Amino acid sequence: MPEFKYAKGRIGESLQFITEEIKEFESEYANKTLREYQEDKKLQKLMDRTVENILTALIEVCGTILVQESIDAENYGETLAKCSKLLGLSLKEQEHLSKLSIQRNRLAHRYLNFRWQAIKMYNDSKNIILKLIDLTLDREKKRTT
Repeated sequence: MPEFKYAKGRIGESLQFITEEIKEFESEYANKTLREYQEDKKLQKLMDRTVENILTALIEVCGTILVQESIDAENYGETLAKCSKLLGLSLKEQEHLSKLSIQRNRLAHRYLNFRWQAIKMYNDSKNIILKLIDLTLDREKKRTT
């Protein structure tokens, strides 16, 4: 199988991007209420886009890792689940991360009735996402040394 060159450096760049987006969410949006969200269209767009960016980049990182390991995945949910399993997360954490792919799709495809639920689920999932990021960083350090 030919070497997957796209991955070189891409994981690190994507993790940095995710980290910056998480910091923005924490400082600007994490404490916003449903009422604030509903009353401010600009705020909605900013929150939706920030969370969508985080989840899309997380899926990209996980997909890259699976390609490096020659592991197939049929969809985004499976990509997150298989990657988190590979990195040693519990079955419960794998299932939870897998469900975030649905929330990403809700934001990306503008399912109006579910956007706040997607934001809330992301906000409630930050610890698992940060754990996945830390494990990915550890993996990358080991690969480059």
